[in-house]
Amino acid sequence: MTDADFDIAVLRDFLDKSFGRTDRFELTRIAGGQSNPTYFVSHGDASMVLRKKPNGPILKGAHAVEREYRVLEALYPAGVPVARPILFHDNPALLGTPFYLMEKVEGRIFTNCSMPELPKAERCAIWMGLADALAAMHSIRPADVGLEDYGRPGNYFKRQIDRWTKQWRGSASPPIPALDRLVAWLPEHLPPDDGQMTLAHGDFRIGNMIFHPSEPRVVAILDWELSTLGHPLADLGFCVMPWHTSPDEYGGILGLDLDVLGLPEESEFVERYVGRMPHAAPLRRFHKVFALFRFAVIFVGIADRARGGNAVDKHAAELGPLAERFAIRALDIAEAKRRA
Repeated sequence: MTDADFDIAVLRDFLDKSFGRTDRFELTRIAGGQSNPTYFVSHGDASMVLRKKPNGPILKGAHAVEREYRVLEALYPAGVPVARPILFHDNPALLGTPFYLMEKVEGRIFTNCSMPELPKAERCAIWMGLADALAAMHSIRPADVGLEDYGRPGNYFKRQIDRWTKQWRGSASPPIPALDRLVAWLPEHLPPDDGQMTLAHGDFRIGNMIFHPSEPRVVAILDWELSTLGHPLADLGFCVMPWHTSPDEYGGILGLDLDVLGLPEESEFVERYVGRMPHAAPLRRFHKVFALFRFAVIFVGIADRARGGNAVDKHAAELGPLAERFAIRALDIAEAKRRA
């Protein structure tokens, strides 16, 4: 079967009781991802995905699979491209942690932002499809889908800076001076709160999308663990990180010949999004710096879990150095003379 972190026979018995006994049962752990263990599950005619919290001690509020499931339940009927939710099981006695099941969506996942596996002529359209999916998600009013209490209103960036600063300062990681400089820079450049509030995904990037098997459109947005109510420019700033990170820094496109590769400029991507969100505020240097800072601290957390033996991905330790590199990239933008 697979290297599951729970008793497979217990899951099979649960599925048989929930959906009817069947001779067909397969379980495969999905490689990649740094947070919640994820599996493909085949049971009878059903093809599903199981996501659960990791075993062992975790930070309060982290690995919130219950929040992921709530978002799927809210957005699926609204037409936002997400997988169909099937069930949520909150009793950890069964598999060791709470878990949920969603329908498996067929399609393409691109882990490299330059998409070398695609013909040149198709790459720009994929990026535009990502912008369209982001705008579709941000166009949903949280109150219309029962998510009005999904996060705290107002002062989103201030609260986020405080949260990630606290996580960085509480880490046992070796010193990263660039992160400390960002901790000082961000509050000093915090834009005024303009009151904009949407559903914020928190990890909106090409690698967390399933694209249609042959069309340049997103059919499922994945990994909602960090989602909350927040400012739409947090997601947009996160989306443009690849233009500021190199190919060996989590598959960025900085330094590549975009025209030769058929990849869009950052401005083209942003324009596509704004064209579908006409009331969006301008994307500023702050939003890009914040996105890189936040991802740097996420990499710190991945490295901490790897040192503690509680990482989901066996290659998690290799990502630790990216924390400093992303922090340096953020400083490059923060300290540039030309404002973005």
